[in-house]
Amino acid sequence: MGLRRLAPDALPAARRAAVDADTLAAAAAIVEDVRTRGEAALRHHAERLGDLAPGAPLLLDRDDLQAVLRRTPSATRALLERTADRIRAFATAQREAVAPLDVAVPGGRAGHTVAPVDRAGCYAPGGRFPLPSSVLMTAVTARAAGVGEVIVASPRPSEVTLAAAAVAGADALLAVGGAQAVAALACGAGPVPAVDVIVGPGNRWVTAAKQLVVGQVGIDMLAGPSELVVLADDSADPATIAADLLAQAEHDPDARPILVTDSSALADAVDAALEAQLAVLPTRDTAEPACAGGFCVVVRDLAEGRSVCDHLAPEHLEVMTRTADEDAALLRHYGGLFVGSISAEVLGDYGVGPNHVLPTGSTARFSGGLSVLSFLRVRTWLRMDGGPATEAVARDAADLARLEGLEGHARSAERRT
Repeated sequence: MGLRRLAPDALPAARRAAVDADTLAAAAAIVEDVRTRGEAALRHHAERLGDLAPGAPLLLDRDDLQAVLRRTPSATRALLERTADRIRAFATAQREAVAPLDVAVPGGRAGHTVAPVDRAGCYAPGGRFPLPSSVLMTAVTARAAGVGEVIVASPRPSEVTLAAAAVAGADALLAVGGAQAVAALACGAGPVPAVDVIVGPGNRWVTAAKQLVVGQVGIDMLAGPSELVVLADDSADPATIAADLLAQAEHDPDARPILVTDSSALADAVDAALEAQLAVLPTRDTAEPACAGGFCVVVRDLAEGRSVCDHLAPEHLEVMTRTADEDAALLRHYGGLFVGSISAEVLGDYGVGPNHVLPTGSTARFSGGLSVLSFLRVRTWLRMDGGPATEAVARDAADLARLEGLEGHARSAERRT
């Protein structure tokens, strides 16, 4: 099967809603039930939806996770640890790049401090496939940010998911998913403590619940189905492009694989490669409908191709052109950028260093991916020393207050003159 062809002026709406109204309404009922009835409601929905066997523990503590890690095959454990080390190294470098501030201001000094939240909830999907990589991406990053307590949530966790939580340094794992897990993390429920921030990818129920609890807790983003755009010219290998598009397509039938190219011949060759590779792909049942929902845009030149990519502002953007470095520098909107044919998006998925939890649905126009910044608070401070400079600032403050009709503000300022 080939990707449907779209003209540059016939692109679909760039911004897709992260969640539909019906899911949002149904999730709201679950969130409110957990908010009101706590552990009883959490267990009810977990058992009703097949996350949890009747009477099974909701929360596995650090000892439980370590017990699983001890019986994990040595090769698997080493793989998890190597991946965690790479994620941690990158996240630690990010954290070290965010520094406190202390500067002179008229009449004193001002600045900011940088501090992590106390407790984070890290969601890892557990539907079609176990995703230990998402456990590592979220929980390792939280720890690198300095978060004091990390709770992972994942429905029907596999042994490798539990082992990944142990490697990441999680304090506990909530063996529940969906809206009920997000509600428990936001509100607290029985043994599940309320957290300050909830991060991580999830299905539409998770996304809906995150939308409902934002404000009560912080969140990273409202992520929808996964996306990959490949910007390529005729120097690119069609089989490699097809492999990368299918790697994205096998995530979800609603995933969106997209090719943007200035070569009709390349587009035809990618279609042929997709058909050949789909025929032998074990996840074809998922990838094929995703490909049917994807598309190809044949553009006049790479300048128009870059414009199309910026319009789409995709979650993942691969650049496979002769001038990949130059083209990458001119692109403005993306969640994660992968420069050159060797820089496969799947290498980012599986822990080279940068995080794989990224904005979708063109929200990369105003947000970035998960990082240590998702767990940090930048808090400002002010210390005035008195004297003529302070008095001048205070007089300005009083005058501005009276312009706004706030006499109490003005009088407070004038006490500093």
